[in-house]
Amino acid sequence: MAKTGTTTQGLRAAIERSGYYPALVAEAVEAAVGGEPVASYLVHQETTFDSNEVRRHATVLVLTDTRFIVSHTDEQTSETESPTPYATTSTESVHLGRISSVVVSRVVADPEKYVPGSLPREVVLTIGWGAVSRIDLEPAACGDPDCDADHGYTGSSTADDLSLRVSEAGDGPDTVRQTLAFAQALSEATAATAATAATAANTATKR
Repeated sequence: MAKTGTTTQGLRAAIERSGYYPALVAEAVEAAVGGEPVASYLVHQETTFDSNEVRRHATVLVLTDTRFIVSHTDEQTSETESPTPYATTSTESVHLGRISSVVVSRVVADPEKYVPGSLPREVVLTIGWGAVSRIDLEPAACGDPDCDADHGYTGSSTADDLSLRVSEAGDGPDTVRQTLAFAQALSEATAATAATAATAANTATKR
């Protein structure tokens, strides 16, 4: 389930409609947002299977004029340390100037028949701001197929702070559409922030 919109009231309503501990989730998100107006938001609930257990997760993404806020809530079953089930909620507030990448990966069926504006079958939204990076390494090689020298390793570092996957089959077309809408709003906001920072830097240099 995913909901997107542009008002604080709509954000609260979307959290309540999700039915996933709405009082807990809303309190954490609203505390992080504070008094800032909400420019866009996305509420996504996901159910996963862990061995014989079914666990639910809720992710709330909020865009304000200056920040990107992500909230994640997990429910846990009872265990030795806690005889009753419990939930954990975390929020992180990131200044838009720190957003280093907004990656939207689209999976499209029958690409040769694709019509502009059609919804992709699946969307993965990956947002990076430098808190978490993934490093992929592999042995380096030269162009000589007979060379057996050790050339060390080569690889790449990818920002991978948040990755959200939605699909038309599992979440419905509205969820896919709403995820794309939030991704576009975030991309436009980060571009505007970067342009403002560049203008300010040029002005300072000329003084």
